[in-house]
Amino acid sequence: MSTLEIKNLHVSVETTDGPKPILRGVDLTINSGEIHAIMGPNGSGKSTLAYSIAGHPKYTVTDGEVLLDGENILEMSVDERARAGMFLAMQYPVEVPGVTVSNFLRTAKTAIDGEAPALRTWVKDVNSAMEKLRMDPAFAQRDVNHGFSGGEKKRHEILQMGLLRPRFAVLDETDSGLDVDALRVVSEGVNAVHSDVGSGILLITHYTRILKYIDPDFVHVFVDGRVAEQGGRELADRLEAEGYDRFSPVGA
Repeated sequence: MSTLEIKNLHVSVETTDGPKPILRGVDLTINSGEIHAIMGPNGSGKSTLAYSIAGHPKYTVTDGEVLLDGENILEMSVDERARAGMFLAMQYPVEVPGVTVSNFLRTAKTAIDGEAPALRTWVKDVNSAMEKLRMDPAFAQRDVNHGFSGGEKKRHEILQMGLLRPRFAVLDETDSGLDVDALRVVSEGVNAVHSDVGSGILLITHYTRILKYIDPDFVHVFVDGRVAEQGGRELADRLEAEGYDRFSPVGA
């Protein structure tokens, strides 16, 4: 079993008025096979947490650690974090014109594993993963995210997750921009990876609708850069009924 420990994490972002603190001491532990949902209002720091874990250069960690089985991944480069078993599904996946999905996926798999997958086995794995996500096989020859619909971009993110088999996956608002059918398919893909690989999952969302398909073990409410409350599925149901008004900002 692997463990991801976020300990007293403080993060700031540079603005025209100087550094602005976003995360103000986040503590969170995720074990293999667990699904943790992070919910909270806009501007509470949810996406900042995701991108700080992944190593986005826009965000500066001013204190704290993120330990993967005791090793501080904040001291690793972005590619080293990926090879260590970290994965980020972005809220707004970027377009990469000129690079096909097929080439992108095989290059990523080679970088993660340190060797290229056997071509015959790889093609079979890709086709199987695409079929589960109800993706046309021709999708593999399209340029990465170029001209993709919102649903296609999110399916591509989960396709990557399924093929790269991370130890821990951070899903940043994977449900945004999805209609009901696409939400169900993407959720089924997440559940399949969770079941097959045993990945620990940090699921960031505003709404409870994705939790109808992905059942969290723990729910954490983010307010003003901290975890304001945590509990089980019942906490998400309470948020659906009451919203976030009862949470006062923590700290200054």
